[in-house]
Amino acid sequence: MACIAGIISQHAKLDIDSTGQLRKMLRLMRHRGPDNSVVRTLYDDRGAAGANEINLSPRRTHCTSLDEAPYILFDGELFNDRPSGMSDLDLFKEFYDKYERDCFSRLDGSFACAIVEKDEEVLLARDHIGARPLFFGRNNSNFYFSSEMKGLVDHIQFGIEELPPGHIYSSKKGIRTFDAFQPEVPEVGAGPDEAAKILRDLMIEAVRQRMDGVGAVSLSGGLDSSIVAAIAKEYNPHLVLFTGTIAKTPGPDLENAKRMAEFLNLEHRIYQITDADITDFIPDAVWHLESFDEDCISGLISNYYVSNMVKQHFNSVLVGEGSDELFGGYRMVLKNPKVNSAEKRERLARRLVDIAYNTALRRLDRGWMASGVDYQVPFLDSRVVAFSRKIPMDWKIYGEKQIEKYVLRQAFRDMLPEQIANREKLRFSMGVGMDDIMDDIIATIIDPEEIKKRPKAAYGMPFASFKELYYYDLFLQQFPPSYEEQTVRWDPFK
Repeated sequence: MACIAGIISQHAKLDIDSTGQLRKMLRLMRHRGPDNSVVRTLYDDRGAAGANEINLSPRRTHCTSLDEAPYILFDGELFNDRPSGMSDLDLFKEFYDKYERDCFSRLDGSFACAIVEKDEEVLLARDHIGARPLFFGRNNSNFYFSSEMKGLVDHIQFGIEELPPGHIYSSKKGIRTFDAFQPEVPEVGAGPDEAAKILRDLMIEAVRQRMDGVGAVSLSGGLDSSIVAAIAKEYNPHLVLFTGTIAKTPGPDLENAKRMAEFLNLEHRIYQITDADITDFIPDAVWHLESFDEDCISGLISNYYVSNMVKQHFNSVLVGEGSDELFGGYRMVLKNPKVNSAEKRERLARRLVDIAYNTALRRLDRGWMASGVDYQVPFLDSRVVAFSRKIPMDWKIYGEKQIEKYVLRQAFRDMLPEQIANREKLRFSMGVGMDDIMDDIIATIIDPEEIKKRPKAAYGMPFASFKELYYYDLFLQQFPPSYEEQTVRWDPFK
């Protein structure tokens, strides 16, 4: 886990101090890699590239190969088989040397990477889920890329683009898709109970693969994070659980998080988020998120204060993100009256996965990386994702009572307290008590009636609430107006 950035001239020597400018870009993203910073001048002052890193494990820490072309920057983690002691970076280099641009379809993992070839062509690539971000743009003959938009604000005013998941961009040939890595997974079986047994094995293996250097689990008290914590304890009995809640009016998550921690007999640390915490951090939340979507802002604030607490003890954490999109969660969305068939639910669920890189996963990524904490997401394991796509929606939201995430519940019912195994899904920000308090806080800062005068952002996106209008104003104080086109609505019915 790291952040990467680069400046490459496409025609002649750069007319700027590329190394100095790159250092400024990386300083704006130092939160993503507070332990090591690597900067190199490329091609006799015709470019510079570099990265910030988090100290994790020998396999996962280092992300740059900048001694000779092709120059490589690799933000990610791979789960392909390899010789003992081989790092993710060395594995990626081996695949690129052997398969060239076809290598991306062979990589099992989460990644965003940049390669600068001998002829100064820049290649950018991003895996098909897209948890790790990557943006790029041009200014005259200079090409820029950066893990976060903020790295480009001094150089690109118009035309910034986010590399979509599952795409390769060439500075000379443009953008194209590549085939996703295709893991082998079993068929679902004759019914939901058989599918549950297979899913259980896949999830246990996904957690096992991600335990390298992990000492913590972010425990919301919901089904997903509780499953991750229960599995992870089998591999590290000294795990510490971390939970955030609203100090004034704790949400329902806290009681369930305490119940799960007691059930597992693990140390449990709780951060109580105050009104002052929220008010003070809102401008920073917009800066870190690089979006003004209200649901993402609320969720990021909750994630940030948990990540800040985790950072005092560990550099890497397991999280339960991703399950809802894959297994029939988001009850308030998938059970909307407009989504009145399994086929429509399946289409909507796929849509939520397709935009997750710019909504749910952006919130997750920015919230944890704001504190420099590496987050591990077992539910986004390639085999878990592939198997989830084989499970019929009627098994995910099951029976007359329309039980959400039924197959997942069945898979781990024996590893959870009954109250958690049967618990309905709440949005993360609702579960910690964030939604209501955000209404109250923002109403003291901006007149809720202001939205009637300014119902839309400059580029046309309607505001979902007066809160979003306030976040938008903060956004424009920190980013060029054209950057607002990178904000995507999480809830498709808003």
